[in-house]
Amino acid sequence: MTQRAGTGAGATTANRPVLAAGIDVGSSAVKTAIVETTPGGAARLRAAVTGRIRRRDPIQIAREAFAAACGEAGIGRDDLAYVATTGEGDMVDFRTGHFYGMTTHARGALFLDPGARAVIDIGALHTRALIMDDRAKVLSYRMTSQCASGSGQFLENIGRYLGVTLDEIGPLSLQGDRPETCSSICAVLAETDVINMVSRGIAIPNILRGIHESMAGRYLRLLTASGARGVVLVTGGLAADTGLIGALRSAAASQKAPIEIRSHPDSILAGAIGAALWGAFRAGRLAAKGIPLSAGPGSSVAAADGAVSGPAGG
Repeated sequence: MTQRAGTGAGATTANRPVLAAGIDVGSSAVKTAIVETTPGGAARLRAAVTGRIRRRDPIQIAREAFAAACGEAGIGRDDLAYVATTGEGDMVDFRTGHFYGMTTHARGALFLDPGARAVIDIGALHTRALIMDDRAKVLSYRMTSQCASGSGQFLENIGRYLGVTLDEIGPLSLQGDRPETCSSICAVLAETDVINMVSRGIAIPNILRGIHESMAGRYLRLLTASGARGVVLVTGGLAADTGLIGALRSAAASQKAPIEIRSHPDSILAGAIGAALWGAFRAGRLAAKGIPLSAGPGSSVAAADGAVSGPAGG
């Protein structure tokens, strides 16, 4: 499990660690993380569970993932000081409070890579670039349009058409030696391009590499428009796509962009980790006001803190 020193949003009581859960409800998956923050300011990931939605009720998946994460951490719900949600998690009825996605991804990215000063969050339906400082304060951001051919769902649809899984897409793309140009503006046009490529006998690795290069170019423009400099951490479901990471690095190098593209094995959990850390911070603030640290049903923390929290983290 990942362990990092606190960086601006740690949360403890004076004498004991704080346990908090973060639940990130996305369009295709629900990510749950349990984080422990120590009195010294260090934080570590105690447990993490990801559940794919696949036309199932995301709230039910959130409940199951939360229970599984508690089991993995060896704790009960009453051991948690805060249950924080993000993404579409405001629908989760057992949450203590909800935090904006940009805020949680910035905080989670900083936990995973303390050197990161920008994030490119590639989700199932949208991609966003955000700039942050060393305390995870979001300074600026940009988002793609809904129709852009640069989302995780688009890539999954292409993989399904080509007969390859998401796990196979990255390695196959890296094998491509003659990438085919693909539309970077419209998902419908891009899918039509792919159909035409298949009919022309273009090899799957070259199709996938062309798609990755198109996506990477779009993401790089997003980062440039945001003013990104230094280390950029890729988060979201496509952070594990080695072909996409390679294309992003190549695009940045060819355009001499002043950025370094990085990923992390737990990048998909960035939103959930960030939510847990902001939740722990919020719980500490409430504890300082004399409100007991407990996120159980009907707890005083939940009663005192049901509002949505913005970029300041609460």
